[in-house]
Amino acid sequence: MSAIKVFNPAGDAAGEMAIADDMLVLDKGEQAVKDTVVAIRNAGRAGSASTLHKGEVAGSNKKPWKQKGTGRARAGYRQSPVWRGGGVAFGPKPRDFTQKINRKVRQLAFDRALSEKIAGGEVTVIERFDLAEPKTKLIKDLLKKLGAQATTLIVLDQHEDKVMLAARNLPKVEVVSAAEVDVYALLRYRSLVATKAGFEALQKRMQNGKSTEVGA
Repeated sequence: MSAIKVFNPAGDAAGEMAIADDMLVLDKGEQAVKDTVVAIRNAGRAGSASTLHKGEVAGSNKKPWKQKGTGRARAGYRQSPVWRGGGVAFGPKPRDFTQKINRKVRQLAFDRALSEKIAGGEVTVIERFDLAEPKTKLIKDLLKKLGAQATTLIVLDQHEDKVMLAARNLPKVEVVSAAEVDVYALLRYRSLVATKAGFEALQKRMQNGKSTEVGA
């Protein structure tokens, strides 16, 4: 049984939420997590690096000097990769780094990542955010009161302008809706602070994959 601390909007303790062990996925999914994170990171790569090979470098096919008698090494064209300003041998070209991850693997990875977060005591639930105004100091003080770590992922059921505006100047804090949370975000941030509705939405996403049968 894992216990999650619950706080009221003022940041005061309001009890605990119990999560049964059979709701967590801790015995499989490590490889699924790794594969999913790699796919997410690769999807963010521009893939726009491009170099010119010898056939694309501007220049004539004229020999720089005659073949014999100069005492210099033979040279056939100025676009040679061994010359400065020449083409690049086996250089990068624009490409798509996208990797396909099966739905069941993605679901298993999410279940494992969220389960580890819960089992590790890195999840905090607040009944709701009730900020008087969208001030950075207000949410910073509230997170400190909640015991959040240096990097924090705030999960809401739906976007709330006050919370997003208040947290946008905190470099190590990100605010997302429950539907936007992915495996990489769960691993990237040390603490997960969710509203009660936001955490219930995360639980529902995890329960939807309860029947997934993919080996670790």
